[in-house]
Amino acid sequence: MKMIKEGWDKNAFNQYVSDMISVHRSVPDIRGEWCKEPNRYLKNLPRTSVIICFHNEAWSVLLRTVHSVLDRSPSHLLEEIILVDDFSDMAHLKQQLENYFENEPKVRIVRALKREGLIRARLLGARHANGAVLTYLDSHCECTPGWLEPLLDRIARNKTTVVCPVIDVIDDTTFEYHSKNHVVNVGGFDWNLQFNWHAVPDREKQKHTSDWEPVFSPTMAGGLFSIDKEFFERLGTYDSGFDIWGGENLELSFKTWMCGGTLEIVPCSHVGHIFRKRSPYKWRSGVNVLRRNSVRLAEVWMDDYAKYYYSRIGNDLGDFGDVSNRKELREKLKCKSFKWYLDNIYPEMFIPGDAVAHGEFRNMAFGKKTCMDSPARKNDLHKPVGIFPCHRQGGNQYWMYTKTGEIRRDEACLDYSGQEVILYPCHGSKGNQFWEYDPDNVLLRHGSSQKCLAINAAKTKLSMESCRTDIERQKWKLENYDASKL
Repeated sequence: MKMIKEGWDKNAFNQYVSDMISVHRSVPDIRGEWCKEPNRYLKNLPRTSVIICFHNEAWSVLLRTVHSVLDRSPSHLLEEIILVDDFSDMAHLKQQLENYFENEPKVRIVRALKREGLIRARLLGARHANGAVLTYLDSHCECTPGWLEPLLDRIARNKTTVVCPVIDVIDDTTFEYHSKNHVVNVGGFDWNLQFNWHAVPDREKQKHTSDWEPVFSPTMAGGLFSIDKEFFERLGTYDSGFDIWGGENLELSFKTWMCGGTLEIVPCSHVGHIFRKRSPYKWRSGVNVLRRNSVRLAEVWMDDYAKYYYSRIGNDLGDFGDVSNRKELREKLKCKSFKWYLDNIYPEMFIPGDAVAHGEFRNMAFGKKTCMDSPARKNDLHKPVGIFPCHRQGGNQYWMYTKTGEIRRDEACLDYSGQEVILYPCHGSKGNQFWEYDPDNVLLRHGSSQKCLAINAAKTKLSMESCRTDIERQKWKLENYDASKL
């Protein structure tokens, strides 16, 4: 039991189980027949350097990652595997690792001299790479049969194509490999500049005859992808002002699309990944790294749309350093506008500027100091929407009222079906998600029930009541309300 707990504590996955499984174990071949047709891929594919960055990775997990690449990649396409050690301090990752791979000519180990973080560790790997294509993998992955050729084929046909495999789940407890049984999602993001997955849009589906064909994706998750080395360098690689990790996937996604490339998910390529529920690593605290990276990203690439991110963080930009050389890069590459990107690559994205009101929704009772407040991540859906003292920081108090009568944040909408007022995925067909705002009496009337949104008399939660203009608890001031947008 002690060994099992230790494994979890050190890695945030079940190392004890991993250590009992062969580092050469077989994983399912997920490819459809379309992927295996003769002459599906070009004969002359470029060679790739596979770059795997690690910090204090478990022995069996790291080895299984490397062996899955060696065992399932055609030798003539694999230039090398570069293991970038981001200043690990576990003994097994020192001489023991060198000894293990000393007779494997394709594996090279590059060591950082101080803790660099994922972004700079990846750049260190790229500087040592000899392959025409760079393929980045995390250090807790397993490649499936036939994973590499479909990725390299897309780049062979067009060097400005950046490609990602479908990412399957390796269970963090049992290490079972769960394939997605051919469910392909594409990447998006929200106005907090957080990456999210969503279904392939119909406009994209209509361009394809087979589900196995590569699909355009507005963004990439960032851990696993292949890119032509020259194209990566032309795009300015990663912003070296980015710290540790976070936001770099969106930066690379935006500039790939805006600066002449395309980004694709390739369903014939599957790689498993252990998704951890927490990070086992220690970092210096005090700096909001993700915010700093995201502000740099917004300043350089998002034009006037950056304000929608800033309003989510209470317009507190902090010190984000100097971005002038990144802006020069964008000029030099003659990249398109962020509006072009939203119109053409991600038209599904809801634009806050189109909202009739955006910001806090403040109740007029109890001294006018109470706001509608709720997190709106995936696991917050189906839960009652809360109330909290107004804090003017955006975040969980940032809401939008749309011209179709939704009260929403990103993909979550206020929904009432007779019990509690909850957050539910926006469906766009009014019904339980339709709210009519009366700006004269400042009431929010619910369409299907004809009741009004209120805070209950005990001031503990939102409630729905028969509408009355003389009850302050039913009155709401919507920030930035603009009737001309209706």
